[in-house]
Amino acid sequence: MQPRILVVDDEKNLADTLAAILQSKNYQARVAYDGLQGFETALSFHPSLVLSDVVMPRRNGVDMAIMIMETLPETKILLISGQAATVGLLEDARLKGYDFECIAKPIHPVELLEKVESLLSADATQQAV
Repeated sequence: MQPRILVVDDEKNLADTLAAILQSKNYQARVAYDGLQGFETALSFHPSLVLSDVVMPRRNGVDMAIMIMETLPETKILLISGQAATVGLLEDARLKGYDFECIAKPIHPVELLEKVESLLSADATQQAV
């Protein structure tokens, strides 16, 4: 079964482009354009991985990621951000017991695909043990 990836970003062109890149590599990808829509989509889509911006309207990516981890703990989270405000949000999450990896925008498609493959293959390796 193809891994399912949910892309969440309020920059619609970026979200759509990332999803298209992932689909070109045979991932099932869906998009959401804010944190609340991202959480709702995750509940119905059950993604293997959520690739999300951090600073978004209606719910930031860190709060959305925490909600997803509490509801779908098997889902991997990879945050992306181009804003300095991210540091404080990530630190607050760590204090609550959630440690999310965050990569900087802009990200090259090859680097993105390598990171996604690494996260998903680590998950497959853990399941095989």
